[in-house]
Amino acid sequence: MTAPQPRPILVTGTAGFIGSHVAHRLLDQGHVVVGLDNLNDYYDVTLKKDRLARLTARANYQHLTADLCDRGAVEAAFEQHRPSRVIHLAAQAGVRYAATNPHAYTSSNVTGFLHILEGARHFPVDHLVYASTSSVYGANTKMPFREDMSTEHPLTLYAATKKANEMMAHSYAHLYDIPCTGLRFFTVYGPWGRPDMALFLFTRAILAGEPIKVFNHGHHKRSFTYIDDIVDGVVAISEKPAMGDANWDGDQPNPAQSQAPYRIYNIGNEQPVELLRYIEVLEACLGKKATMEMLPLQAGDVPDTEADVGALTHTTGLQPKVSVEQGVKQFVEWYRAYYQI
Repeated sequence: MTAPQPRPILVTGTAGFIGSHVAHRLLDQGHVVVGLDNLNDYYDVTLKKDRLARLTARANYQHLTADLCDRGAVEAAFEQHRPSRVIHLAAQAGVRYAATNPHAYTSSNVTGFLHILEGARHFPVDHLVYASTSSVYGANTKMPFREDMSTEHPLTLYAATKKANEMMAHSYAHLYDIPCTGLRFFTVYGPWGRPDMALFLFTRAILAGEPIKVFNHGHHKRSFTYIDDIVDGVVAISEKPAMGDANWDGDQPNPAQSQAPYRIYNIGNEQPVELLRYIEVLEACLGKKATMEMLPLQAGDVPDTEADVGALTHTTGLQPKVSVEQGVKQFVEWYRAYYQI
């Protein structure tokens, strides 16, 4: 009698930056991975295809080209593959794109997430882990950001859709006992990153001898978090299904957990770095100075972010550890190799 095949892990957004790295890590651990991505053209599709080609070349990886908004396609993915875990990283990314394309965010991030939740409801999974964002802290100014803080004042539609994801997940955890964990990512960077992110934009411009736009005159701080630290946290948390807290108190509700199997974690570097220092490190790695166009803070941007990852460390024993000096160096090495510069 043959042993039953292990149930795969469904990872959405595997042609994306974080999703592709997470899928590789799971494959390295010997898991079977089913990836789902629609390869939309929000940024360079060639980069997405190249990320995906590295995955499809590996054993135990199967790709589904489908849109989260396609209810039937998502349902079919769950029905056919019956995943043990879901790591939901697909989303309409980017903060400023929402100003001109708001419907893309509600379609992908809200309706698409509903389809994932429904899949987990009708084809039960051991754990649903999904991407949230540090942007949900919005107008908060008290640092560092902790999961038990209020997140009622998002400053962008993108942040609002991610806040909606957290609320939707809680309702499904409560109603259908689905273990759901949301991860609030803080400014992720590294090899195979997104071309719309600052490090990518700065590197391209500096190498081309073009000026870079430095908002808030470079004085805001970010918890820049290297991709390997993010992947460590995502995979470790996925192995620890959320559980209800029997001591949770409705008179003094902690928004980061619940009597339902629901958790929220920050995942980011606890050592925030000023943007001007980030640029200084990049200049050193490139061996070339930047021409900076100093501009005011953009609408929707927050002056600073600083992560408190004590809860993540308590649960997993992990703490982000890659410095910007190490991380930027590794990004530049990848960038030069990929673009043959």
